[in-house]
Amino acid sequence: MKTVAIVSKPEKPELAQIVPQLLEWLRQHDYAVLIDSETATYVRGSADVVKREDLSARRPDLLIVLGGDGTLLSAARSVAPLPTPILGVNLGSLGFLTEVSLEDLYPTLAAVHAGEVEADDRSMLHAMLVRDEKVLQEFHALNDVILSKSTIARLVAFEIFINQEFVSSYRGDGLIVSTPTGSTAYSLAAGGPIVTPSTAGLVISPICPHALTHRPVVVPDAVEIEILVRNADDEAFLSIDGQIGIPVLQGDKLVCRKSPYVTHLLRLRKTFFEVLRTKLKWGQK
Repeated sequence: MKTVAIVSKPEKPELAQIVPQLLEWLRQHDYAVLIDSETATYVRGSADVVKREDLSARRPDLLIVLGGDGTLLSAARSVAPLPTPILGVNLGSLGFLTEVSLEDLYPTLAAVHAGEVEADDRSMLHAMLVRDEKVLQEFHALNDVILSKSTIARLVAFEIFINQEFVSSYRGDGLIVSTPTGSTAYSLAAGGPIVTPSTAGLVISPICPHALTHRPVVVPDAVEIEILVRNADDEAFLSIDGQIGIPVLQGDKLVCRKSPYVTHLLRLRKTFFEVLRTKLKWGQK
């Protein structure tokens, strides 16, 4: 018996109808089901509830995400070491990653059950926060890691090195290192380029740089990016996929490189450019 895990966005009233129907469909097709605590809110009776951070230990064969891109990012990190494919069902508004609409959920599940859906492999980013030459924490991100100011008025200062070669000093509101998948997230809003998911690269995008000559840079994903924080204590903040936040101090280093992990998104009929045209309304009058 194969196992399906369900991860849901909190406080979505429509899930009270969606979740029980989905559980019934999965059980009728002989799947064992795991649910996270958010999903458990909408389940009547007993259920196998697992903390999101513990999903990897249960090694599900499929992960269904009910929500938006933020929920999918969290789910992707939780199963990053596994080959588990992820099916994203969009309950939000934009959604570059959660491709399946609610209307297409059951036809898509039938295609998955029949083995007619392929996985689109998305590279991830590995980041280490280093303080006094000691690694404080390590992360794997599907979209991006962001160093930004934690106060309204002050700029934050960084020095950037690529493969230990000095690149430049930056002052501004912050700095984004993103994967190709993350190029359509905060990096895009900060003026970064759109990068196709299959591109073997990383994007470094300054946020409101003080110098107009500082522009986004695309580098090969084989390099190591080191960012040294040069501002005073408690003036910078590190976030992972816009969800995990950590204060950063003067002298801290953020070391980024391509992660050994890969996120496996189930790919449906739409190509990357079809998704862009739909989400960004390209070509529409």
